[in-house]
Amino acid sequence: MSNSSIFLPLIIFVGMAYAILAKKLTVLAAFTGGLVACIIYLASGYTGVAMMTIFFILGSVATSWQGHKKRAFATVEETGKGRTALQVLANSGVPAIAGLVIIWYPNLRDLMVLVMAAAFASATADTLSSELGMVYGRRFFNILTLKPDSCGMDGVISLEGTLIGVAGSCVIAVLYGLGFGWEMGFIFIVFAGTIGNLTDSVLGALLERKGLIENDAVNFLNTLTAGLVVMLLKGLI
Repeated sequence: MSNSSIFLPLIIFVGMAYAILAKKLTVLAAFTGGLVACIIYLASGYTGVAMMTIFFILGSVATSWQGHKKRAFATVEETGKGRTALQVLANSGVPAIAGLVIIWYPNLRDLMVLVMAAAFASATADTLSSELGMVYGRRFFNILTLKPDSCGMDGVISLEGTLIGVAGSCVIAVLYGLGFGWEMGFIFIVFAGTIGNLTDSVLGALLERKGLIENDAVNFLNTLTAGLVVMLLKGLI
């Protein structure tokens, strides 16, 4: 094991232990996250692990922030023993797939690292905008009709929450820039992350609210959308 990777097991172990003890993740979910972290490290090094870690930290803080104000909107998954393995894969499945592609096809590394970052940007934006939007949002409206709607409902957004989501995408884009260089990647990631976040709201209003799709599927699709958008941007420019 190289000197640069000797700390990886410790980082993953500490992260898993914290997630379990703090009841952020179930035991199975924590092990699933650890496996995903290993894949991401093998594909993209510590920069990829940093993006995953920051997503988890920001998401955990945002979910806990002003929890008494959001209790009425909390789901069973959020008030139980922590998020499940399926929920972990819903948010990090696309980055894991991108990592596997890199491992199997190293020549696609530059493109797939962008996909990974865009997916984490979308997941971060979605979590921050929904969790903090409920706290700091002033006016809430349905993303499809643009008419006023109830805070906490699927497909309901606020200007404040959306801007917080953009800021979340920027954080992931900064980590990408520090690890892989700035150029156009930063802009691509922020744009793709924002589109993925808005896609989450559209799917929430169009399908999830009607019971046609579950939240885990929505989360996976918003990260997948972000990955596809950044691939399209990379191909066009």
